[in-house]
Amino acid sequence: MTRLALSLALAIALAGCKEETAGLPSPVEMTDEALGHYCQMFVADHPGPKAQIHLKGYDAPLWFSQITDAVAYVSDAERDGEIAAIYLSDMGRTESWAIPGTGNWLEAGTAHLVIESSRLGGMGLPEAIPFGEEDAARAFAAENGGRIVAFSEIPAAYAHPDMDTMTASGMHAGVQ
Repeated sequence: MTRLALSLALAIALAGCKEETAGLPSPVEMTDEALGHYCQMFVADHPGPKAQIHLKGYDAPLWFSQITDAVAYVSDAERDGEIAAIYLSDMGRTESWAIPGTGNWLEAGTAHLVIESSRLGGMGLPEAIPFGEEDAARAFAAENGGRIVAFSEIPAAYAHPDMDTMTASGMHAGVQ
């Protein structure tokens, strides 16, 4: 009888774990029809890393043409809903900067992001470039400058850049 009780307790515990992980949506493969949440442009038309944010209660993710657009969304107190998951392009598993991939997603909380590098994002603004492996992030930073941070450590200036400063320095409109 104790074996049965132990088996039932284990089954209930495992079911609880399964329900918990079942609530976390999986990343969605990006298609050519994915539109950027802010710009309403085709996400695939822009080079560099992308982001998708899943909201609780919604089937489809919100797409972002740059990681920093996703950072702006996360920091917005008036966003559309409660965030269930954030996925970023793993630039260590991409064909090239121009073709960042459609299915190479990593959970934002596990990413190693390079900020303050010489590479601008798909919309011509400073970008946080995500990597699944710290060594890949280090290699990118060694070649392009910058430093490595966690998603939660991306500075607010990346979410809300000072456009006057960027325009004066030539860091806009795709100037790289």
